[in-house]
Amino acid sequence: MHPHPRIAILADRQAIEEIVRHAYSPYISRIGRQPGPMLDDYEVLISEGRVYVVELEGAIQGLLVLIPEQDAMLLDNVAVAPSAKGTGIGRSLLEYAEYSARAAGYRVIRLYTHETMTENIALYSRIGYAETHRAEENGLKRVFMAKHLA
Repeated sequence: MHPHPRIAILADRQAIEEIVRHAYSPYISRIGRQPGPMLDDYEVLISEGRVYVVELEGAIQGLLVLIPEQDAMLLDNVAVAPSAKGTGIGRSLLEYAEYSARAAGYRVIRLYTHETMTENIALYSRIGYAETHRAEENGLKRVFMAKHLA
């Protein structure tokens, strides 16, 4: 069982940005530029209460960015430290995202990922997300997916 995510504080920013850098850097060559999460302003997201982190043994090992929208909760980012890959932290963060969406009264959670991140698309499909459409935003070719929550 993993620790419950907590809301991030500004003191967590450096660790969050490091995890994002490690998680998304491998995709730069595939996409031809930095993925969207590497361009986000984490100081603003943390200040707005949008970022959640999971700590193990005193170190942040994973993060989740949730953005409430009018008709759905946007799962904007989920990333795990390289040292925590395969531990189930990512899965527990995805479950927490769904729990948070339900608790906030949403019946749908949505996300998007780059079309070349095929392993992510496959993972999200396996856990109940369905592709809704594809579009180019900010020069990035994205696959949009949604999951209806019970």
